[in-house]
Amino acid sequence: MSKNILITGASTGIGAETARLLAPENNIIIHYNSSEDAAKTVAKEVKERGGHAHLVQADLSNETGTKGLVQFVTSEFDRLDVLINNAGSLIERREARELEWELMEQIFRLNLFSVMTLSSLCIPLLEKGNGPSIINISSIAMRHGAPTATIYGASKGALDSFTRGLAKELAPDIRVNAVAPGVIETPFHDRVSTKERMETFAESTPLKRNGKPIHIAAAIQFLIENDFMTGETIDVNGGLFMQ
Repeated sequence: MSKNILITGASTGIGAETARLLAPENNIIIHYNSSEDAAKTVAKEVKERGGHAHLVQADLSNETGTKGLVQFVTSEFDRLDVLINNAGSLIERREARELEWELMEQIFRLNLFSVMTLSSLCIPLLEKGNGPSIINISSIAMRHGAPTATIYGASKGALDSFTRGLAKELAPDIRVNAVAPGVIETPFHDRVSTKERMETFAESTPLKRNGKPIHIAAAIQFLIENDFMTGETIDVNGGLFMQ
C-alpha cells in the first residue's frame, strides 16, 4: 500500500535525498520555502523513481505558514502515513556573549515551534494513516555542545525532549522517533561553515569524513519500516559522538 509522506524542507540536502529514497510507489509531499526551482527538480526525480510528487510552499517560521501547510495536506489527502520534520536552520553563528533575543526567537520558531505545531495539527491525519509515524530531525549539536551554535543546539535539545514526550503520548497508535545527524555535506553547511571548518570536522570524526544526505535518509527509512521503535533518537555521525 502506498504511503502519503510529508517531508518539510525537502527541496535540498537531507530532505531532498529522503524524498528520492522514499519515492517508489509513494505520494511524496515536498515542502519548500524559497527554493522553488530546486523543489521542482526534486519533484521530477520523485516521479522518475516511480513516486507521485506534490509541491507546497510555506514559511514554517511562523504560525500562519505552518497552519497553511496542514490545510494543504488536509485538502489533498484523507490520511497521512509519515511526517518528517526536517526543515530547520542554524540561521547564523553567534558567540554566547553576543546572543540576542530576536535571533533566539527566530531559531526556536523554525527548529522547534514549527515542529511542535505541525506535529500537533497532523495528529488527526496520522490517526487515519497506515502504520503512522513522525520522524524529527535533530542534530549532534544537542549532544556535545556546539560553540557559536549554542542557540541551535538548545533548540534541537528541546526537540529531542519533545520527541520522547510525544512518543509516550501518542503510543500505541502513532510512533515518534528522531535522527540526530552529525556533520552532513549539504547546503546547510554551505551557508554557515567554511571549507576549513568542514575539514576540521572531518578530521575530528573517527571515520575521518563528513556524512552525505543518503546516510540520514537511510536512517529515516529504517525508522519508518521498523514498527517496534518509538521515542528513540538515532545518532548518525561517523563516531563524532558516541554513547
